[in-house]
Order: sequence, then structure tokens, then C-alpha cells
Amino acid sequence: MEIRPPETVLEILARLWASGHSGYVVGGSLRDVILGREPADWDLATDARPEQVLELFPGAVYENRFGTVGVRRDGITFEITTFRSDHDYADHRRPHRVEFGDAIEVDLARRDFTINALAWGADAPVVGGGRVAPVVGGGPVAPVVGGGPDAPALRDPYGGIADIEARIIRAVGDPRRRFEEDALRMVRAVRLATTLDFSVEAATLAAMQSRSSLIAHLSAERLAAELDKLLAADRPSIGLRLLAATEILAVFSPELAAQRGVPQNKIPGEDLWDHTVRTVDAVPADRPVVRLAALLHDIGKPSTMADGHFHGHDAVGADLALAFLVQLKFPRAVTDRVTHLVRNHMFTYGEGWSDSGVRRFIRRIGREALTPLFDLREADNEGSGMARSSHGLDELRRRIDDLLARPVVLEREDLAIDGSDLIAELGLEPGPVLGRILDELLEQAITDPAINDRPTLMLMAQSMLTEDR
Repeated sequence: MEIRPPETVLEILARLWASGHSGYVVGGSLRDVILGREPADWDLATDARPEQVLELFPGAVYENRFGTVGVRRDGITFEITTFRSDHDYADHRRPHRVEFGDAIEVDLARRDFTINALAWGADAPVVGGGRVAPVVGGGPVAPVVGGGPDAPALRDPYGGIADIEARIIRAVGDPRRRFEEDALRMVRAVRLATTLDFSVEAATLAAMQSRSSLIAHLSAERLAAELDKLLAADRPSIGLRLLAATEILAVFSPELAAQRGVPQNKIPGEDLWDHTVRTVDAVPADRPVVRLAALLHDIGKPSTMADGHFHGHDAVGADLALAFLVQLKFPRAVTDRVTHLVRNHMFTYGEGWSDSGVRRFIRRIGREALTPLFDLREADNEGSGMARSSHGLDELRRRIDDLLARPVVLEREDLAIDGSDLIAELGLEPGPVLGRILDELLEQAITDPAINDRPTLMLMAQSMLTEDR
């Protein structure tokens, strides 16, 4: 496997080397290349101090006090960070003090996991400006791979390549210390295990469990971002089960953690939490809002359990889901949609439903929410060990499609008249009486769409007004 960064990255490295500085590609991009994945970004590290990097790259921006400079090329910002060691993590998130260094080994020592403590580059300028792209592959790789002291080389002081090949996540150094420094590393370990389909090494896993309470120090925005990435994985259940096993879930959401051990009359030997993670997995990955709703759809069950039943868990769950999403500062549009799905996921359908009953269902759910709600209910069925189409979903979907394929009255806007017509022709004024008449006309038109023409509705409105007087 050839490690060859994009030309733009090589040009940045060449400028660092030509100026007498060390230059390396570091972190997850190398991990992804070794795994045969396309890196999302390419981060770099150097012994050059931030002010020197700014001089080398006109237009660059010093992004933070931790030594990171952003260099924009071809519409992409590449981050170049000065070698450093971190000190005094008083808030369990970011170092209060950094110390710039001159060696890549010092920089790699501060990183979270061995699979990210990798560097490819050179300490000395590349002679003559040439570039060497070492080939990595064909079995275990030596810690340093390259063509000579001036050639770019792969540095792996903590056995990251071996852990990549074994598909293991292992903390650099003492895992308890790593997580005490930055509690987000625990959630990141869960996310990486989920997205890469890796396992967490035993000592690292034990340290996550013993330090899980530190999750409370993390910002809502960072937790939400990690949850989004976890739920976007092919099998979110890997990470969700890890969150529960390490007791991070109990800090993250006590209400979800309370699902563990709650009996479910669904799949033998599985509890409510098992059902939840199965349901999340059953939602297609390209339905992020529905996956979030699947995670929260039964959050109300533990607090409503009585005599083996969960009365009103959908309504209680919607309120708990709202509180969870607000706490994590999800966008209002996401919060509204998810809570709406949770509140309505227990709908029941029978063949005895009239067409007007189906129209009222469409109106209550909203046209735009029908497909997400059916996606959630199908996943809920699969998570319960049933066929996705159970509870008459296919029949209800067919009837909805048939009704929506022809003119249908569902909202005030669908009526053949509006408030301005009633004001002009019947002398009504804006207010409660006008609104009540429009609502009553809508209800009758939902029951019988044939009445939705202007003369009929106007006559009915006049009759309602006469009755009021």
C-alpha cells in the first residue's frame, strides 16, 4: 500500500522542509490510508512555531492558542500544528497550558489512541526537493519505513499499525490518564469502534468504565456531534452497547440507561435496551432523524412500566425525548421532528378504517412526516422480531398513496374558500367565530371531500353562522 498524500499536502510539506523545518502528516488520515479508506482530512505537524508557519504561508490563520494554523489551498483548509506537549487538563477537556517542542515523538506521545499516533514525513529537508513515497504493506510494517535519513518515513512509536491490523483501539500510555486529560476521548473511542468495526482493548475499556463520570464535564455540542457520527455508522448498535457496557450511557442519558434489564415480551432473552439498539440498526443509515427517533422511541417505557405494560409511554417518551434533545442543543427542526415521531409511533391501524379515518390520520401526522413515521414503525417491528410490514403497514401505506393521488382536503388551505371569502360575503370579522367556522368546514370536508366547492361551503358557513345567532 502506497502512502502518498495529495499533491497539495506534499506541496505544504515541501515548503516546510525547504525552510529547514520538520513536516509530517499525522493522525487519522494515515490510519484511514492503511485501512484502505478515503481520509476525510489531512492534518500536519511541524517543529516550526505558529508565527513561522504564518510567514511561510501568506494568508494563513492562527486558529487557536494550541499552536494550530489553518492554511487554505484549493478551497480546503489544512491544519498545521506545532509539535507540543499538553499540561494541566483541569476541565477534563482541553489543556490549560501547552509547551511547544522540536520532536515528532513528543507530539505523538500526547495523542489519544495508538491508531492515531502515527506520522509520515521527515525531520530534515528533502534533498533537492525530491519526494519519496514509501510503500507500506505486505505483512507487518516496521515502525519506520523509508528510503534514507532525508526521505519521508512512517513513524509508529506505539504500535499503531499492529493495532490497526488487529482492529484494536488502545490508548497511548496510561488509559486512565488519557481519559482524565480529555473525557471526550472515551466517547471518541466508542465512535471509532463503531465506525471502524474495531474492538476496545481490555485495559482501555476498563479505564473508560472507571472514568465514565467525567463525561458530565463535556459540552452538549460535542456530545451531540459524537452521537451524530455514531448513529451514521453501518451498525450503531456496536457503539450503543459500548456506551451501556462502560456506563457512559448512564451519564449521557439516565433514562436510556434505565432500559437495561426492563423485560420485553418480544425476542426471548432480550430486554428493552436490546430492542432499542435493534430498532436503531433497522433504520437505513440515510435516515439520520429517524435513527435518532429510533434511539428515543421507547425512552418513556421505564417510567411508565406497570403490570407488564407501558401505558402512555409514547406521550411520556415524547416529553423525555424533547428534554434530551434540548439538553444536547440539537437544532429546533430536528427536535420537533423527532419528538413528533416518538409521540406518534404507537399508531394502530385496522381494516375497518374509513377513508375519512385515513384522511384524519394523514392530517394528524402531516404529509411530510408520513414516510419517516413508517420508516420508524417498520424498524420498530424488526427490532421486535416481527416482519417489517406487520400491523397492516403495507395496506395503510397503499390507502394513503391512493388518497393522496387524487384531490384531498387535509388543511384549511385545501378548502375552496378561505377567511377572506367569509369576511367579504358574510360580513364576519377576524376572530374566534371565523376560526371555528373554518375548522368545522374542514372537518366536514375531510369526512366528505365532495362538499369542497365554493357554493356548498359558503351555504354551510351561512347556516353555521345562523345557528350561532
